[in-house]
Amino acid sequence: MQSLFSAFTRRMPLSRSYATGETQDMVVIGGGPGGYVGAIKGAQLGMKVTCVEMRGALGGTCLNVGCIPSKALLNSSHMFEQTHKYMPDHGVMVDNPRIDVAQMMKSKTEAVTKLTGGIETLFKMNKVTYEKGFGKIVGPGKVEVARDDGTKTVIDTKNIVIATGSDPVSPPFIKIDEKRIVSSTGALSLEKVPKKMVLIGGGVIGLELGSVWSRLGAEVTCVEFLPAIGAGADKEIAKTFQRSLTKQGIKFKLEHKVTAVNKKGDDYELEIEGVKNGKKATLDADVVLVAVGRRPYTDNLGLENVGVKTNERGFVEVDHARQTNVPGIWAIGDVIPGPMLAHLAEDEGIAVAEEIATAGSGHVNYDVIPSVIYTHPEVSWVGKNEEELKAAGIEYNVGKFPFLANSRAKTNDDTEGFIKILADKKTDKVLGCHMIGPNVGELIAEVCLAMEYGASSEDIARTCHAHPTLSEGVKEAAMAAYSKPIHA
Repeated sequence: MQSLFSAFTRRMPLSRSYATGETQDMVVIGGGPGGYVGAIKGAQLGMKVTCVEMRGALGGTCLNVGCIPSKALLNSSHMFEQTHKYMPDHGVMVDNPRIDVAQMMKSKTEAVTKLTGGIETLFKMNKVTYEKGFGKIVGPGKVEVARDDGTKTVIDTKNIVIATGSDPVSPPFIKIDEKRIVSSTGALSLEKVPKKMVLIGGGVIGLELGSVWSRLGAEVTCVEFLPAIGAGADKEIAKTFQRSLTKQGIKFKLEHKVTAVNKKGDDYELEIEGVKNGKKATLDADVVLVAVGRRPYTDNLGLENVGVKTNERGFVEVDHARQTNVPGIWAIGDVIPGPMLAHLAEDEGIAVAEEIATAGSGHVNYDVIPSVIYTHPEVSWVGKNEEELKAAGIEYNVGKFPFLANSRAKTNDDTEGFIKILADKKTDKVLGCHMIGPNVGELIAEVCLAMEYGASSEDIARTCHAHPTLSEGVKEAAMAAYSKPIHA
């Protein structure tokens, strides 16, 4: 697949490069969540910092064509679904609610524009230099910036931080046009609601965007190679999640793979095959969403110019401090091994800035990194799941509490799901937490904080929680882990 970066470099005319005058302490290549946050932190620590971003807008994939626009569409589509399915039960009558896709997209774009502009303001406030152009390492301590007008500048710097993120991947036999065969980027900008959408991949990105178009009226079928959706989620949570999405109308073909996508009139016919039994079938669609994963973006960055090592999958290799094999060159976010999460990239950006300013001060606890799927119900988790604990031979207690027994969930008429806390059987230390239900993307933060400080389930249970709130479900699950809950 052609990446935005490689397309940019191919259209650049040849020109001379000119060096800038002042040596920087840190040059960040990439203005996504990890890059821009790291740049700001570096400036706050007193360093001279330049951030190079070729997109023309800061925020990276997350803000421009990822986390933020998808959440805008998830919110809009949820409001539509609430209006015509659930509001009448609460005495709110709306005659003939309908979808205006153009207005929905306008609202999404406005949210993105405001946030990207906000980052530029933060750069100015913190005295971060913002260079619009394609950044490339051309030598030790040298980053070339190729601008869209053909001019080039070489910046001298003591440290280089690679924060270039990732690109969507696609099977070699599928050609993405971002119109009818789309990646997550194209799925965020469809001009009308598809009649039939086939979703290739049952991970976080695909399920969120599949939910958007399903709520708006599309018939969505998900084809997933693995035996469960939501890779990384606790098995019990994943099964509950799939049942919920099935009730909402999404169909699933688990342990299946797509072997061909053929044009059929104005639409497409997908050939699928069972992974275990080899049984073949076909699916029709007018839109195909390819969401099988992402790859680190390292194309044309000049890593070979300075000998930066990458692994067999193209990820930049780093040490515990996120420094590459070349002193003074660091890497963070999607471009290094690990979960591809915006909030993790942000923490890594801060840690690298701190490490550059004061060796040994940067810290990221990779055992306490939350994951969230922003569907409805939401899904979130942090730490170990039951399968991982069993495989490690760790004895643990399980505390569960259903939202059906939570007073706030009852009054909100939103009781689907539960909270599960896993605690060490001997010490009661919280080892993981897994949730499905309303607002669990927010509720997981409490458990993250508890785990960061090594808390026990009893510590959470003995902490007073306001009533009536959804957060009481966390307290009750913690009570269930070390003793017994009150309301279940």
